[in-house]
Amino acid sequence: MEPIIAIVLVLMGYALGSAKLINEGNEALVERLGKYHRKLDPGLNFIIPLLDQIVMEDTTREQILDIKPQNIITKDNIYVEIDAVLFWRIQDIKKSYYEIEDLQTALSQLATTTIREMLAQHTLEETNVLRSDMDRAILDSLNAITPKWGVEVLRVDIQSIALPESVRKSMEEQRAAEIKSRAAILEAEGERQAAVKKAEGTKRSMEIISEALRDNPGNKDILRYLVAQDYINASYRLGESENAKVVFVDPGKSADMMDLISETLSQEGNNKKSENGSV
Repeated sequence: MEPIIAIVLVLMGYALGSAKLINEGNEALVERLGKYHRKLDPGLNFIIPLLDQIVMEDTTREQILDIKPQNIITKDNIYVEIDAVLFWRIQDIKKSYYEIEDLQTALSQLATTTIREMLAQHTLEETNVLRSDMDRAILDSLNAITPKWGVEVLRVDIQSIALPESVRKSMEEQRAAEIKSRAAILEAEGERQAAVKKAEGTKRSMEIISEALRDNPGNKDILRYLVAQDYINASYRLGESENAKVVFVDPGKSADMMDLISETLSQEGNNKKSENGSV
């Protein structure tokens, strides 16, 4: 019985040693006698103990590589600190193991160098405006190299561009000056439009008055009304002021002026009553 038990134990140990379970989303590489033999897919796999050896098991899922903040000089000689992140995945696990010694370090160094080169070709303003275009350009540049490592770079995101304090303050002052300039332009344009409308209104009023005088050349009531109206408006403006005002009137013409004012006020009152009555 003892030999049988020994054989059973050997077989059980062989079965346990030869059975390898690969998790979903992972792949493994097997070497036989020091040479590449085959790739193990997810699930239960069997190898020959002592002859075969699993040298690598890695995920084929998407991975994230955080690029450490880098100090970079832009085309217009401004120091900026760039923080970026890289999304990548293994496409060929055999190449990722045999073609490169340290895959993640190589990806990090390649991404850093590429980002430096790209930003050095653009000014600070272009970097802020064309960030999405730069992301695509960096992605294309990386994917021109990484396939020989069995890797595909899926996305490159420049997360932040930090500026020196002096540069940031200067940009804020420039933006404030631009906003102030635009506000002044809008205000001047508004005043210009108001002046144009006022001039058009005055022109129309003069046309109406001229037409009325042509129709009734002997009627001076229109002119008398205008003089009285201007006097009343000037009096209102003087009354609105907090400072004391003294108005000198020619005594010889004060009676005529008062008659004009009284007549004008009376006429305005009658006009308002007629309008209220018609309403």
